[in-house]
Amino acid sequence: MFRNREIRQFLVLFVILAFAAAAAGFVIHPAAGILSLVTAAAFGTAFFIFTKARYRNLSQISEQIDLVLHNADHLFISESEEGELSILQSEITKMTLRIREQNEALKKEKQHLADSLADIAHQLRTPLTSANLILSLLENASDVKERKTLLRETEELFVQMDWLVTSLLKLSRLDAGIVVFQEGNIEVKSVINAALRPFLIPMELHNIVLQTDIAEGARIRGDAGWLSEAVQNVIKNCIESAGDNGKIEIVCEDTPLFVEITLHDSGTGFKKEDLPCLFDRFYRGKNTDTAGYGIGLALCKTIITRQGGTVTAKNHPKGGAVFSIRFPK
Repeated sequence: MFRNREIRQFLVLFVILAFAAAAAGFVIHPAAGILSLVTAAAFGTAFFIFTKARYRNLSQISEQIDLVLHNADHLFISESEEGELSILQSEITKMTLRIREQNEALKKEKQHLADSLADIAHQLRTPLTSANLILSLLENASDVKERKTLLRETEELFVQMDWLVTSLLKLSRLDAGIVVFQEGNIEVKSVINAALRPFLIPMELHNIVLQTDIAEGARIRGDAGWLSEAVQNVIKNCIESAGDNGKIEIVCEDTPLFVEITLHDSGTGFKKEDLPCLFDRFYRGKNTDTAGYGIGLALCKTIITRQGGTVTAKNHPKGGAVFSIRFPK
């Protein structure tokens, strides 16, 4: 407390005034002088007690701020009292709690970023290793047909890596809040047709039967381009699951409460332990032979939920997987 310059100046001034008042009192009458000294001592003691208490509270506030700066878990919360100092302490407590929450969020974000970078490196390492292996085989291959096959496999790997990098960039833009969805009243049929367009030839080559039953006039509010991207990722998953000679059924139901798009494939469906984690980023299931990178469904969920919809997945009672995309009206 006495480290404060203003307190020292006040103390000197108080002592001078007290002795001056006592001296004047003794000149008038000895009893007046004694009364002046007693009064000065009483006021000085009261001032000292109250000032010390206030500085104790200020010291606690200072310690509290220091704890936050050093990332300590302890937090001092004062008793509920009135007064400007208590209000100040309450506001500082709120501020420190807010700072602590932000620090915790930054720690989690930092850990998430580190994990994501490790996952990305792992996901890219696999096709790059395969490409290097194919290039080494290509160097020693003399047969023209074999060289063409190896070149085609290399091209497919680079296409996969391009898709992975593009999807990761889209996810990072969504996470950063950079993407601004252009909300509009769009027709579901146009969204599904746009999503199907890149897969029509691959489905024909793999002899995959496509059946659609889309309610006429069904419309949803959202960004047509991004919603097509979301549905496209689900269709891609269905094609990989259905395999050769498979079947994919797309149904759109328009009700007074919601519009729901259901996609059903004829594949083997999901393992029970995989269902809760299907839309987690980089999750590829317990089966390590599963194709893909665990990005498509995570991107799909992010796009749909950001626009007010929901997406779920389950196994069909008759076999295969069922994806349900629902938008409330």
